[in-house]
Amino acid sequence: MPGGADPPVVAAEALGASRIRYRTGAVALVGVSRVACGSLFGTAVAVYLGRTGSPFTVSLAYAAFSFGLLAFAPVWGAVADITGRRRLILTATAFLSALAVAPLAFRVSVPLQIACRGLFAVFTAGFQSTMLTLVSESGGEAGRGRSVGFYNSARSVGSIGGRLFVGYLVGVLVPTDLYLVVVGLGLAGGVATLFLHDPTSGMGASLTASRLAAEVRRRALPRGASRTLFRETGLGWLYVGIALRNVTEKGFVSVVPVYLVADVGLSEFTMGAVLAVSPAVRIGSMYGFGRLSDAIGRKKLIVGGLGGSGVQALAAVAALLPAAALARVGVSGAVFVVHAVTYSALTVGTVAFVGDVAPDDRESELMGLRSTARGLGGVVGPLVVGTLATWFDYATAFTCISVLAFVAAGLVAATLTESLEPIDSPDGGT
Repeated sequence: MPGGADPPVVAAEALGASRIRYRTGAVALVGVSRVACGSLFGTAVAVYLGRTGSPFTVSLAYAAFSFGLLAFAPVWGAVADITGRRRLILTATAFLSALAVAPLAFRVSVPLQIACRGLFAVFTAGFQSTMLTLVSESGGEAGRGRSVGFYNSARSVGSIGGRLFVGYLVGVLVPTDLYLVVVGLGLAGGVATLFLHDPTSGMGASLTASRLAAEVRRRALPRGASRTLFRETGLGWLYVGIALRNVTEKGFVSVVPVYLVADVGLSEFTMGAVLAVSPAVRIGSMYGFGRLSDAIGRKKLIVGGLGGSGVQALAAVAALLPAAALARVGVSGAVFVVHAVTYSALTVGTVAFVGDVAPDDRESELMGLRSTARGLGGVVGPLVVGTLATWFDYATAFTCISVLAFVAAGLVAATLTESLEPIDSPDGGT
């Protein structure tokens, strides 16, 4: 039309902007609800088991969770890549993970809590790797880091809510009622996935038992091109580093709610508030590191994040040094500031790195292997820490396992190849 823009074009642009806001809101809602569910569930299980059980019993629940991730991340990655139906898988695993907690809304026992924690992980493994693939691809190559950072910031909001309220809820609700709240949050997250957009959607193959078995075997025992990719980029050593780091990190996380109450002397409500420091800081740090990874590259963030887990474990031991209760609260809060910064750097750097180097038809697989590496460390770490804490004490256990995080940082620093290509400047420099 003369003298102005074509109305259909304007309408199309407005519709496009509306869809972007709609999809961004859906991503945020999924991140908040799903992580609030997981944070509330995991912390509640640790607190309830810690009231009557040994450190090893507490750590066993987290080991069961990590084993579920370890065993089923490759399976779900294979299903996603074979069928190409990632949003369907995302929705199904979101609902099923919520239903895995449902038995605890009727009856609570130590074995049942551990079993439900493991079953929850079976479906969470599929949700995590698939959701990360969708988020990573939605940002494209140029905005992948920002997209991942935004999603993880939303996850941090959910984690704040879960951890802030768990300290209060364990004091006012009986366990069955608290677990009913967990189920409700999980179902809300499942509903939110129905509104997500899948930028990777396309025609996939039919799923058969033989094809699934072959895909899982290929993922568990990569050969040929996969091994070449691991060797040339350092991706294989990154997975090793993640596993070592998670022995430290997940061993620490598995018992820290009990440690803060029993050894540091915090109340359950204060413990919940201290745990919420990390996700509160991550709201900004996730997005900030997302932008930083697109500017300076992935490797620096990954190495710093790996080593930071060792610093965090040692800082937790330092929380025992002050005599004043308020000072102990302050040091404990600082521990989770360190956790937030190092976790953000490692998560954003790793997910962006995998997205950079993965072939289009292998990204879910390689994201799943990341979850598998985390799960392997997550199985071993809690058992090691639980055993050491039962024999000695929590402080000794944290000091011993901090060494592995520093080893992981050195290993990856020596082997990883930066994946972010330099962008030419207008004057021809780089």
